[in-house]
Amino acid sequence: MRLGVDVGTVRVGVAACDPAGTLATPVETLHRGRGDLDALVRMVDDRGAVEIVVGLPTTLAGRQGSAAQDAQAYAGSLAARVPVPVRLVDERLSTVAAARDLRASGVGSRKGRSVIDQAAAVIILQGALDAERRSGTAPGRVVARAAQTPPGTDGTRTPGPRKRHTND
Repeated sequence: MRLGVDVGTVRVGVAACDPAGTLATPVETLHRGRGDLDALVRMVDDRGAVEIVVGLPTTLAGRQGSAAQDAQAYAGSLAARVPVPVRLVDERLSTVAAARDLRASGVGSRKGRSVIDQAAAVIILQGALDAERRSGTAPGRVVARAAQTPPGTDGTRTPGPRKRHTND
């Protein structure tokens, strides 16, 4: 079983696939910030995930902007906390495709906001599963597992503890 993750500035969409790696389905939308990485770590544990696929937003010209840098930093923080590989895969237009698919199925924009990130995560994970099935090789690249990330530096916008200075 694998998890797919769509990293946004406000929300993180999560999808999962069946144990055979055939079909991706939506799981949850997490609020980005305090506790989102903890929730993903629990999902890996609870679901017995063997890999996490994180979408890397790349422009149509193949360039990586600030959203891609943010996704890479998030994937690095996640890789430092989970015992399974974290893989970055190209996710050009996954959110656009998810929004289009939701509109086509009659889901309005207000309700759609709560599930669009999950739908984008499904598209990211399903694309990775399909690409691997076609080529026999997992797409994207594995994020290097760094040392445990110190508190307050994991990209989750959680302030660290305040230091008290004393004059000794």
